[in-house]
Amino acid sequence: MKAYRPLGWLVATMVTSYSTAALGQAAPSQPPQVVATGEGEAKLAPDRATIYLGIQSRATSAAAASADNARRQRAVLDTLRAIGLGSTDLSTLNYSVAPEMQYDRPGGAPRVTGYVVTNTVRADIRRLDDIGPAIDASLAKGANQVSGLEFYSSNPDDARHAALAAAVTKARSDAETMAKAGGGSLGALLELTSSTQPVRPYATPMRGVVGAMAAPQTPIEPGQQTIRSVVTGRWAFVPGR
Repeated sequence: MKAYRPLGWLVATMVTSYSTAALGQAAPSQPPQVVATGEGEAKLAPDRATIYLGIQSRATSAAAASADNARRQRAVLDTLRAIGLGSTDLSTLNYSVAPEMQYDRPGGAPRVTGYVVTNTVRADIRRLDDIGPAIDASLAKGANQVSGLEFYSSNPDDARHAALAAAVTKARSDAETMAKAGGGSLGALLELTSSTQPVRPYATPMRGVVGAMAAPQTPIEPGQQTIRSVVTGRWAFVPGR
C-alpha cells in the first residue's frame, strides 16, 4: 500500500528547490560609471516688452467716475493704436469700482465720500523703440499709473541651446577629470538629462508714475536676460591597465 504525502510537502519542496537555485545565481555586477553635473549660461537681448497702463478716476458718484475713466481710457487706447499697436496687442486686465470711505470718529459708522474707478490695460510692444513713446503718449492722454514694464525675447531658442551646450561641455570636462583621477578614462555616454530654467519676462517696476511728472521721450534700457541650463551626464568608467 502506497503512502501518500500531503500536497503541502510537494509545494514546500518546490519552493525550497527554487530558492536554492536562485541563491546559486550570482547577481550581475554594475559596471563602474562616472556621473557629473554642469551648468551653462547664455545672454539674451530682449526684443519685446509689455507695459501695464492704468487710469484711476475719482468722483462723488460711481457713474461720474466711470464716465471720466471711460473717456480717458478711450483716448489712451486710440493713441496706442496710432503708434502701431493692434487689437491683439491690447487687452484689459482689471476694471474695478470701489467706494471711498471716511470715518468721522473712532468706532463710528463710515460714510461714503466718493468712488474710485480703476482700469488697467496691458500693451504688448513689438518694437523696443516704441516703449518710450507709448508711455509718454498714454500719460499725456490721461493714464496716471504705469504698474510695470516687462522685457522678453520672441526667440529664446538660440540662447537656450548655447546654454545647454556649455552645460554639457562643463559636465564632460568634470567627468573626464574624475575618471583620470580615479585611474582610468571616460567611456561611452550612457545618459544625459537637462534642466533649463524657463525664460520668463523680467520686470522693471514703475509704480506711482503720474502723467504730470513724466518727461517727454522717456528713455528705456532693456539690458540683457540670462538663460541658465543644468545638465547631468552619466558615462562608463574605463579602468586603467
